[in-house]
Amino acid sequence: MGVIIWIKWGQIGLSAISTGGFLGVLISNKQILLCAGGLCSTALLALTSYLKDYGFAGFPISDGRLMDFLIYGDKKMLLNQPLKLKNIILRNRIVMPPMATGKSIDGVPGDVLIDYYKVRAKATALIILEHEYVSTDGMASIGQLSMADDGVIDSYKNLTAAVCSQQAVILAQINHAGAAARYTGLPIIAPSPIVLYDKQPVPHEMTKKDIAVVIKSFTDAALRAKKAGFDGVEIHSAHGYLLNQFYSPLTNKRTDEYCGTALEGRTRIHTEIIHEVRKATGEDFIIALRFGACDYMEGGSKVDEVAAASGIFEEAGIDLLDISGGHCGYTVDTKTQPGWFSELSAEAKKAVKVPVILTGGITSGEEAEKLLKENVADLIGVGRAVMQNASWAQEALAALK
Repeated sequence: MGVIIWIKWGQIGLSAISTGGFLGVLISNKQILLCAGGLCSTALLALTSYLKDYGFAGFPISDGRLMDFLIYGDKKMLLNQPLKLKNIILRNRIVMPPMATGKSIDGVPGDVLIDYYKVRAKATALIILEHEYVSTDGMASIGQLSMADDGVIDSYKNLTAAVCSQQAVILAQINHAGAAARYTGLPIIAPSPIVLYDKQPVPHEMTKKDIAVVIKSFTDAALRAKKAGFDGVEIHSAHGYLLNQFYSPLTNKRTDEYCGTALEGRTRIHTEIIHEVRKATGEDFIIALRFGACDYMEGGSKVDEVAAASGIFEEAGIDLLDISGGHCGYTVDTKTQPGWFSELSAEAKKAVKVPVILTGGITSGEEAEKLLKENVADLIGVGRAVMQNASWAQEALAALK
């Protein structure tokens, strides 16, 4: 077979290299575009290894007829390396994680919120929208976004179009608050009748019918997100919300197949939701999971369970794993260094092939770069710094050059 030339990014430079079965074109003095026609997997692996020695990264691209290989990167910086996520290429490793603003208008984004995300998408690879409740009884706070009925779909289309206009990828984070639900006026449900916060009523222990309703609510919300133009969804199982309540032995005292004493039981509702969302949205839709991987509390979930749980989620069909920790909130008093949960993300990364996101206390490009070089994550979530400075991503990348 002859050489296949596949050109996508930038203008072709004057320099080119060729050998045996591949051609490489130097682009922007930093990126090499390689196209190999009919190379066997062994040759591709050897080619990858060779170029990695020079600081470049690569991944295979298949069009169903041949396997091409793209080598693309900057040997001096990892933060600006692209990453293949499902059938999408993220332009760098910067993620804006979900952070509640409370600025929704009747559960949907208005112009102010759309502009807020659009300006932060300019150099960010991936934006994960602040959480949306999947059903009214799962609302966590006043001003929270909704994905609970079909009437919200059109309102999100302007938001997704604005973010995509900046060449960023956007996921909707879908959530049910469970025992942390407030202001709904509806009965509160949870895996077990355990109160999370002072002065909260005791939640009703969920029946099998309740569980089935919640699974359908997540599935319907994911389908709405797809219709609204999102590239995928992130299923929220962290920070003490419903799915985290199932995962944590502190809040899951059940004795049925969703029991809190076995990892299979604690992750069963997650896998059932993942399967149903995949069936409803198709293979091309990204499914991520925000995983509260350790409670950091006596009797809670543990670090040494992270690898096994992550493997269960990957086998169920997730495309991306977003690591967090802490049972009632997103901070832990003992975690003060940038990348609060790096010990958790490192365990997950060793166990799965899907990309892993690490978030927590990261405020500079140097901190993000260091964590990538330590190989504790594939993507870096920068929260408060991006919330406070809309140009954070551009400035961080420029500072590292």
